Amino acid sequence: MGAGDVADGVPAPAASLLFAAGERPDTAGVAALSRVGSAFSISHEPSGQGEGPRWLELLANGLTFDLVGLAGGDPAPLPASGHLAGLPAGLDGAGLRAITLRPGHHLAAGGRMPPVLKALASLAAQLTALPGVQAVAWHPARCWSQPERFRETVNAWLAGGVFPAFCLAALATAPDGGMHSEGMAQFIGQELRMEPELVGDRAEAAKLAVRLLHWLYEHGPIEVAERIPTPNGDSVRLEPSANRRFVRAWRG
Repeated sequence: MGAGDVADGVPAPAASLLFAAGERPDTAGVAALSRVGSAFSISHEPSGQGEGPRWLELLANGLTFDLVGLAGGDPAPLPASGHLAGLPAGLDGAGLRAITLRPGHHLAAGGRMPPVLKALASLAAQLTALPGVQAVAWHPARCWSQPERFRETVNAWLAGGVFPAFCLAALATAPDGGMHSEGMAQFIGQELRMEPELVGDRAEAAKLAVRLLHWLYEHGPIEVAERIPTPNGDSVRLEPSANRRFVRAWRG
C-alpha cells in the first residue's frame, strides 16, 4: 500500500522527513548514515532507477521499509498537516519537499502490528540525523514535529517511557468543546474522546490526555467501561462509544 492509502478508515502507517527544496538526501547520504552507529542497513537498492521517485529498501529490527523520494528523482507527495509539535505556526509547508518511509510491500498486511509501528517510528527517529531535516510528519496523526523533539520522545518511549502523544498522535478540539485524538486508532483501533467536562483547563486537559493515551496504548482498545485513577486522587471513566470507534472519557 502507498503512504496515502486508507484501510478501515485508518490511514496506512508512514512517516515523512521534510527538507527545503534542493536539500533532500540521495542514496549515498542514507548509506553514509547507515554506517555511522545507526541500527539500520540498506537491504536493497534498485538498479537502473529511471524516471520518478528514487527509493531504497531499509532493514531495521529484522523488518524492511521502503524509503522513497530521494534526491535524483521526484520527491514523495507532501503529507497532510493538521497539527504542529514544536514547530512555528507560520511554517511554510508548501516550500518543503518530502522523503517518505513506509512498511515494505510484504508487511502490508501487518503494517499496523505494534512491532512494525515501533520499528517505523524508531527508523524515522534515526533518519532525523540526516542533514537538513526541517520536520518529521507522522501520517496517521497528520502531525508534523520538530525533528529533535520527535527523536527524543520516540527514543524515550522505546526505552520504556511514556507514549509520545504529540508526535504519534495529536489532539483536536471538537465542536462541543471536548477534545479528541487523531492517530491513536493506528495503535489500538480507537480514538480518545474527552468530554467537555474534562476540558475546562486546556493545559490540564492536555496533561490528562497524555496520561490516558499512554494508558490506552498499554491496555489496548476499550470494550467495557473502565475507571482510571488520576494523580490528584480523582478518577476518569472510560467507555466505548456506540460505534466502538472512540473511547469516551468522563469525570469518574
